[in-house]
Amino acid sequence: MADSGELREVLASIDREDPGLRAFLDVWHEDALARLPAASRLPLAGLPFAVKGRTGIRSYAARRLVAAGGVPVGSTSVPGPGTYWKTWGLGRHGRTVNPWRPDRTPGGSSAGSAAAVAAGLVPLATGSDGAGSVRVPAGWCGVFGLKTTNGLLPSPDRTGLASAGVLAASAAEAETYLRCVLDDYAPAPALLPLSAAYSPDLGFAETEPEVAAVVGEAVRRLVAAGVVRLAGGGCELLDPASAWFAVRGGDVRPSEAEVREENDRRLDAFFARTPLLLTPVTPNRPHGHEGPGEAYSTALTWAFNLSGHPAASVPAGFTADGCPAGLQLVAGRGRDAELLCAARAVERVLSRGGGPFAQVRLPRR
Repeated sequence: MADSGELREVLASIDREDPGLRAFLDVWHEDALARLPAASRLPLAGLPFAVKGRTGIRSYAARRLVAAGGVPVGSTSVPGPGTYWKTWGLGRHGRTVNPWRPDRTPGGSSAGSAAAVAAGLVPLATGSDGAGSVRVPAGWCGVFGLKTTNGLLPSPDRTGLASAGVLAASAAEAETYLRCVLDDYAPAPALLPLSAAYSPDLGFAETEPEVAAVVGEAVRRLVAAGVVRLAGGGCELLDPASAWFAVRGGDVRPSEAEVREENDRRLDAFFARTPLLLTPVTPNRPHGHEGPGEAYSTALTWAFNLSGHPAASVPAGFTADGCPAGLQLVAGRGRDAELLCAARAVERVLSRGGGPFAQVRLPRR
C-alpha cells in the first residue's frame, strides 16, 4: 500500500535504476500520482504495479487491479523488432538486462515485468504467457510467476495458447492479483505433504545437468522438510514443439493434432492420480543477449499452454555462474487457487532464512 511519499519514492527509484536495468517503456509519473487519492480508499490502497507492454494497461487484469485501488506506474519492456526469438526485451533505454547478470537476458516475453519485480521496483507486474512468457522470465530473474488456467481470464489470443499471468515478489503478492481478477477466488489451504511427481525433462527435453541438479536439490529440500511427498510414477510427454507451432500458425495437420491429443490423455491420467507436477522451468540457464542458439527455452513450459493447465515458477536456486533457476509447479485445470497455496508452501521452504534471492545487485550505466 502506498501514500504519496511512498509512491513518489517508487517513481524516483524507477527513474534512478531503469537506465541500467532498461525494464520500462513508459513511466507514468503524473497519472500515477493523480490516481492515488481515489485509489487510497479502495482495497489495494494505492499498491503500485507495472503492466506488460504499452497495451497492457488495457488488459482485463490491469483494469481489475485499477478498480481495486492499484496504481499502474508504467509499462514494461517486451521483445523489440529484429529477432524471431522472444526471450529478451527492449525498453526505452535499450536492451533489458537480467538483474543478476547484466550480460544475460531476463527471458521473455514478459521481460521488463520480471526484471522490474526482481529489482524491487514494483511488487507485482502483469504478464501474459503463450509458451512460457511469464514462467521463463520469472525463473531466470528469481521471482514468482503464475500462468493461469487457459480461458480463466479474457485473452486477445485467438489461438487459445496465451493466458493471463502475473510476476510478483512472492506467491503471497501473486495472491493479491488473483483476489482482484477473479470474482470467486477462494484460498485453498495446502494439505501437507503435497503429493507430487518430479520430472527433470518430461521425457524428451535435453535439460542441462547443472540446471537439473539445482532444481533436483530444491525438490529434495521440499521432501526433507515434509512439504512434498514424491508419488510413484512420473510424467512423460511427447515433445510438443511441432504441435505448438502448428496451433500458433493456424495449420494443424493430423500428426500434430495427435501429439496434442496424446499429451492431453497422458496429463489427464497423471492429474487423476497426482495433484502436482514438478519440473525445471527451463532446460537451460539464461542465455546471452545474442540469443538462445538452437535451444528452446520453452521446452518444459509450452506443453501446458497447449493443454491449458495452470503453472507457476518458484525460485529454486542458482547455477555456478550466478544465474537463477526456477522450479515449475503444474496443477489440474482450474486448480489455480490450490496451485498458489502449494507454491506458498514451497516458497516458504526454498526461501528460508531470507533465501538467496533477498538481494539483487542492480546494473549501472
